[in-house]
Formats: sequence, C-alpha cells, structure tokens
Amino acid sequence: MKIAKRITSILLIAAMMMVVNTGCNAIKNSNKTQRGAAVGGAGGALVGGLIAGNIGGALIGAAIGGVAGGLIGNKMDKQAKKIEEVVPGADVKRVGEGIHIIFDDTSGVNFAFDSANLTAEAKSNLDKVAEIFLEFPDTDLMIQGYTDSTGDENYNLTLSEKRANAVGAYLKAQGVASSRMSIKGFGEASPRFDNATKDGQAKNRRVEIGVSANKQMIDDAKAQSN
Repeated sequence: MKIAKRITSILLIAAMMMVVNTGCNAIKNSNKTQRGAAVGGAGGALVGGLIAGNIGGALIGAAIGGVAGGLIGNKMDKQAKKIEEVVPGADVKRVGEGIHIIFDDTSGVNFAFDSANLTAEAKSNLDKVAEIFLEFPDTDLMIQGYTDSTGDENYNLTLSEKRANAVGAYLKAQGVASSRMSIKGFGEASPRFDNATKDGQAKNRRVEIGVSANKQMIDDAKAQSN
C-alpha cells in the first residue's frame, strides 16, 4: 500500500511538472502498476497535449486510475499490440492509460521535404490503423503534426498543421469519426532528433497520435469496477 501511494504521488508530481514545463520531453513508457495507479487531472481531457505538443503528459494527465484505470489499460494494451503488428515501423508506446503513436520516416507515414502529401505507402499503413480505430471506437484521438527546423518558423507551423490535417482527413475517409479527433500542428517544436543532420530532419517530419479513453469507455470501466 505504501509503495502504491508513493507511485501515485510521483506520477501526480510528474504530470504537474509536464503541464508547467512546456519544454519537457514526453514520458516514454509506463509499467502496469503505473497504468492502474496513475491519478487523474482535467477530468479526462487531454489538456497536457495542448501545451508544446506533449502527448505523453496529456495521457498521464487524463488517467483516472484505480480499478477502472486498470480495465482501460487492458483494452489499450490490446489496441497497442495490434497497431504494432500492422505497422511494425511505428513507434508505439503505452503511456498512462493511453497510447502514444509516432509515425516518422521509418513507419511509412512520413513526409517529403516541404510536403504534406500522403504517399501510397502512408495511405496503406493508415488504412490498417483506421481498421483498429474502428474496432476500438470508444477512444479519442489527438493528431499532431511536426516539421524539421529548415525554413521559416511560421511557414513550418502551417505546414505541420497541413500534415496533421492530411492524416485526420484520411482517417475520416476510412470511416473514423471526426468527432473523435483533435488536430493541431506544432511546427518545429519538440524535435525528436538532431535537426543538424538530414537523417534527423527526416525523422522530425512526422505525425504523432495520442489515443485516450473517451467518456463512454471511462463510464463503462467505472461501472465494471463497481
């Protein structure tokens, strides 16, 4: 019990720090204990993700914890595993009670320099992801676009929004409800790799998706836990 309380306290402090510090890095992974014990903030809203594109902080902040959180986590485990299987190049992480997906130059959902166009390979991979999103309808999707640091900052911000919208529009065309999506571009913010190299620039031209439980899934989990 003391250990669980200590973990809860640590997670609460970490979530608060991520919201305050807009320059911090997203949490990479969480273990099963953390998934079940993560405490809520912002009433399930992905508030943290609105600040500096911090999907990891958003997912931690949206966690409800307890038995209900554990039930949600189990469903997210299944969904994350399926995404990893159909798009093996994607970086799929379980964070809190949600999923953080990063599509970059190795995942087949990347972008050419100064482009927001989806390639045939990108569409093929998004087809597979859309099927999983349809299989698990009780989730919200936060779609975020990014660029490398080449060129004008304001131009890059617009370009990143186009990239995020391109992914959102394609998922919608495959039947994923737009009401589940929040879409935003963050330009050059939060680079994952060194923009001084061509390889790093390619990896930073990316789209990330945060998957969290919607109200229906949360209500169902609470009902089951009671």
